[in-house]
Formats: sequence, C-alpha cells, structure tokens
Amino acid sequence: MAEIRIRNTEQRISGEENVRAFLEQQEVLYEHWNTSKLAPELQEKFILSDEEKQQVLATYAEEIKDLAERRGYKTWDIITLSEATPNLDELLKKFENVHTHTEDEVRAITAGKGIFIIKGTDDVGYFDVELEAGDVISVPEYKPHFFTLMDNRQIVAVRLFIETEGWIAHPFADPVFETDKA
Repeated sequence: MAEIRIRNTEQRISGEENVRAFLEQQEVLYEHWNTSKLAPELQEKFILSDEEKQQVLATYAEEIKDLAERRGYKTWDIITLSEATPNLDELLKKFENVHTHTEDEVRAITAGKGIFIIKGTDDVGYFDVELEAGDVISVPEYKPHFFTLMDNRQIVAVRLFIETEGWIAHPFADPVFETDKA
C-alpha cells in the first residue's frame, strides 16, 4: 500500500483512504488494484519475456481499460527495471531530475517498489509517494515530479499514455528542490 512522506515536515501518511485523500488534494489520482489476480510466478519476477508481459497486461485488462476510458489514455505498455537492466544507473540518473510532461504520467505497479517525488501545493512542498504492487498513480500534466526506484531496485509497471510522444520530459529547474533533496 502506498505511503507518503512530506519532505519539509517528515510527516508520513499511510492507509489507503488517507493516501487517496492527500493525493486528491494535490490533484494526483491514486487507486489500488488487486495483486492476487496476478499469477504467483509473476508477482516477484522482474525479468519478463514478451509472453509474460502480455500475461500481465491480460490479467489487468479490465482495470487498464476502465482507467483508460475514464482518463483518455489510448495505449499502454509494461516497463521492467532491475539489476539485470542494461545501464540501470545511467537510466535512473535520467529519471532523477525534476521535470514535467504534456500529459499525465501513469504507473500501475504490478511487482516491486518505486517512488514518485512530486511538487505539491505551496503549503506542502515536495513529497514522496512510495509505491508497491497494486498501487496506481497518475501525476497530472505539467506537475513537476520524477520517478525512481527504491532500495530494492526492482519494478514492473504498466504505463498508460494518451500519446507516447507526450512523455517527453521537460526539465523543471527548481532551486527549492535542490535545497530540499532528502
């Protein structure tokens, strides 16, 4: 279940309803999908064949289509990251810069853990959303953020897009974030 850490106060928010309410105030969509639907052999597997990726997508087809219809997403895929990912450290360095997109950035975590660092309202500042299997998040277009892995450095996630070109990262230079990194 997702947990939030507000960086400037170290306040932690947990529990599905509390997390959902906080993120809703920050204009971030949060949902939770049933992880028990996924075949047990895929629940902790981080190197997937094309067939296994299709199996994950088929398992969550109903949830994906529902979210896509509600939010206007037209295409989706699977991303897998682990120590087996070539050039993982260089790839993560690219991710770990505050940026925006011209469309939502969506992740539905099916295995592993990841973290979104998001710029909240002025009274909140930056906050971390620690995600695990079953957590679904949609960071709105133009909202400064970045995504990275947690200590386990393993994740499988469904990504949804309106247009894949919309996920071009636009750097967001923010001196507040530079002094707020934690």
